[in-house]
Amino acid sequence: MDTAFIIATLVASIRAGTPILFATLGEILAERSGILNLGVEGMMLMGAVTGFIVGVKTGSPWMGVLAGTLAGGILSLFHAFVSITLRGHQVVSGLALTLLGMGLSSFIGKPYIGVKGVRFVDFPLPLLSKIPFFGPVLFDHDVLVYFSYLLIPAVWFFIYKTRPGLHLRAVGEDPATADVNGIDVAKTRYLYTFIGGLLAGLGGATISLAYTPGWIEGMTAGRGWIAVGLVIFAFWDPVQAAIGAYLFGGIQSLQFGLQTKGVTIPIYFLQMMPYAFTILVLMFASQESLRKRIGSPAALGEPYVRGERGK
Repeated sequence: MDTAFIIATLVASIRAGTPILFATLGEILAERSGILNLGVEGMMLMGAVTGFIVGVKTGSPWMGVLAGTLAGGILSLFHAFVSITLRGHQVVSGLALTLLGMGLSSFIGKPYIGVKGVRFVDFPLPLLSKIPFFGPVLFDHDVLVYFSYLLIPAVWFFIYKTRPGLHLRAVGEDPATADVNGIDVAKTRYLYTFIGGLLAGLGGATISLAYTPGWIEGMTAGRGWIAVGLVIFAFWDPVQAAIGAYLFGGIQSLQFGLQTKGVTIPIYFLQMMPYAFTILVLMFASQESLRKRIGSPAALGEPYVRGERGK
């Protein structure tokens, strides 16, 4: 393989992996608080369609990405209400959220299929983009990709090196003890479920406004499920999540790159990945022994009632 092909593949990997990365980081924060949200796919779809429509109406991709981000956050509050306030089953609520997002995005987005919208354009960073090999790979992208670069270390630092991050981990591990120490468990879980929804919405808006500008039904194509699965494979760590997101972006982009070289990856392999991840996540969510073995937050998926300890 020549250098140009490798650079093109790596560039495509980063672009394809960025929407997954946003959603994965959001889900990490939600799950660290003890809330399993399987509605990421639905929130990404709502972020994608809302971002595209607002971008078309205003002519501004910035307004579009803001609206798409908020759409994901607002949708996540339904899951938070059912899971935290009503103490409903988190898996069922998350699946319902995905179905809601799929149906609602399809309905409101139907008039916009094939409509030309706005997009974020690539912005090569001065000097950095001129660095041999690494310059075009890392520093010749749109602003959303650059924002994702900053978000990875920021989320890592927040989780592991700050007091609010310590509170977040405490709520996800032992909410009863956190409550005794003055941490508002319900408020914390609402906050990070909402932030997770914001980042999922941002991931969806990134697809419709930057990665593949436009709107078609189901355009997230299972990326939300990949994000949920990546949280497990990354062991709830933002840096490992970034590696996983770019890896899956690379697999997706390599499919097209290798076709030009006469090598093909069966498309059915790529199509099955979201469903395989869905099965994995459901198995994980239903088996406490498996969750403990891979080091998930101890209270993940368990509603909290003051005065009662978890399982």
